[in-house]
Amino acid sequence: MIFYLIAFIVLVIDQFTKWLVVQNMEIRESIPVIEGFFYLTSHRNAGAAFGILQGQMWLFYIATIIVVGVVVYYIQVYGRQNRLFGISLGLVLGGAIGNFIDRVLFGEVVDFLDVYIFNYNYPIFNVADSALVVGVIMLIIHVIKEEKEQGKS
Repeated sequence: MIFYLIAFIVLVIDQFTKWLVVQNMEIRESIPVIEGFFYLTSHRNAGAAFGILQGQMWLFYIATIIVVGVVVYYIQVYGRQNRLFGISLGLVLGGAIGNFIDRVLFGEVVDFLDVYIFNYNYPIFNVADSALVVGVIMLIIHVIKEEKEQGKS
């Protein structure tokens, strides 16, 4: 199915970009891409989004296994029925597995995308995080769309 291919592509891009960062940058090294806005910054995160739950790896292992199981189930059962839903699940699956691999292999996640919005330094993230966020936003759009369509019936 195309949705697993999407997950695989996300996973490959995520792991390759993280490998490049680990091989070519020192931790905390920052390379300006667009001065004052976007940097490549080598960072490690032993927690979840925004650095919460530092060091709680067992929680991440369990949560990721459950999420992956649920996502695969929904792709199998409902993916063919709605392309937007399937694509969003593919993005979530690839992102979840990408960060899971880091946690299992290194005990932390490699982050490197560093964005400043005006004077706010957004928490450093990676390709897997981006896929997760885009996938969840697409899921929300899908749910809203479904709710509106059911309301019309």
